[in-house]
Amino acid sequence: MADTIALEIVTPDGLKLHEQVNELTAPSVQGEFGVLPQHRPMLAALATGIVTYIQNGKSESVAVGPGFVEIAADKALLLTDRFCKKEDLDPVRARLDLKEADEQLDSFKGDPESPEYAALVEREAWAAAQLELHGDPPPPRIRVTGLSTVEDYSKTAQAEGDTEGEAAEHVEDAAQKH
Repeated sequence: MADTIALEIVTPDGLKLHEQVNELTAPSVQGEFGVLPQHRPMLAALATGIVTYIQNGKSESVAVGPGFVEIAADKALLLTDRFCKKEDLDPVRARLDLKEADEQLDSFKGDPESPEYAALVEREAWAAAQLELHGDPPPPRIRVTGLSTVEDYSKTAQAEGDTEGEAAEHVEDAAQKH
């Protein structure tokens, strides 16, 4: 029985981290998850945040950007576009990036579902992750998009063969939620 996991973090620039670890936690788009040796195979979308791993009783952390993670055969492979160790980050630069991203998001006049808005949110998340890794996390901010969108359940219901009465109930339920 293996008592370690091979942790590899790869960016477009190449292999950034390769360690044998006893356990790890990582952020996914559906929340943080943990991995121990003999973990079941898994594929998940990696979110910007902190990856923490324990190696011989000592906890280490790194910041990662969005990407993918694959867990299989006592190996955790994280593919991401961003990676930072605590000793390599500049907290002043990260704080400035966070401030600029926040200001641009606060004054953003375009579509909150646009790629430009998503890029600003990701920039804000990356700066926040770096500051968290440094030990100086910013206050939490939640950016929510798509609240004004109301799905037309009557069209969905008709496509699925529901009766008009059932579709009307779905529309009323959706209207009450928004």
